[in-house]
Amino acid sequence: MPFQFIRPGEIVPHADLIIIAVKQHQLQQAIEDIRNFVGEETIILSLLNGIVSEEMIGHKYGMEKLLYSFVVATDAVREETHVHYSKVGTIYLGEKCNTTYSPKVTAVKELFDRAGIPYVIPENMMYELWWKFCMNVGINQTSAVLRAPYGVYQKQKEARELMQMACQEVVQISEKAGIGLTKESIGRYFDIVANVSPEGKTSMLQDVEAGRRTEVEIFAGTVIEMGRKYGIPTPVNDVLYHMLHIIEQNY
Repeated sequence: MPFQFIRPGEIVPHADLIIIAVKQHQLQQAIEDIRNFVGEETIILSLLNGIVSEEMIGHKYGMEKLLYSFVVATDAVREETHVHYSKVGTIYLGEKCNTTYSPKVTAVKELFDRAGIPYVIPENMMYELWWKFCMNVGINQTSAVLRAPYGVYQKQKEARELMQMACQEVVQISEKAGIGLTKESIGRYFDIVANVSPEGKTSMLQDVEAGRRTEVEIFAGTVIEMGRKYGIPTPVNDVLYHMLHIIEQNY
């Protein structure tokens, strides 16, 4: 079956749904590339890591077009044009609060039901978004520095402790930001890591192994910036930030 695609400059009917799934440093280009496809009724999902992409997209097209979203529990590994995985993962999506579903949420829910795409619509989407951010800060960055697949975290408590140290700084910041992550929030992710393929790798580890630019700016960089804002020291993320930049500069 031929793969159907549209080039950014083409004139086509406006899209009902646009899903953005690029790296953070590619986001600004993606925002420009979708310009011709965004209409009054278009819904935009950003599956990017971090907690800033929705606002960046919303600044261009309006927050009313956005639903918050992220992916969890996938262990995909990309090798050139091939992708291998044992778990497809789940998309979390929704408005900030989903005690009742908005028309946008309902529309995406019905589409995903028809397509068989696993999803969760949490009541408190911002808590879940910060939870995923916290886990990315912990496991993505430490795995890239340690060159550690998920199996290392499954077997070695020192690796889990290092991840937890990085996450704890996000937990402290989240309290000041009104999100309210807890130590138990971190434990919830350990349960997920325990059930993925030991050979699976985080996206940042794959970036480092392939000599690609990492997303350290939206992980440690954001933690450091918010730590300064709220007066919270971030020594672990300070170290990870410098280590990852050194790694990038020595590809």
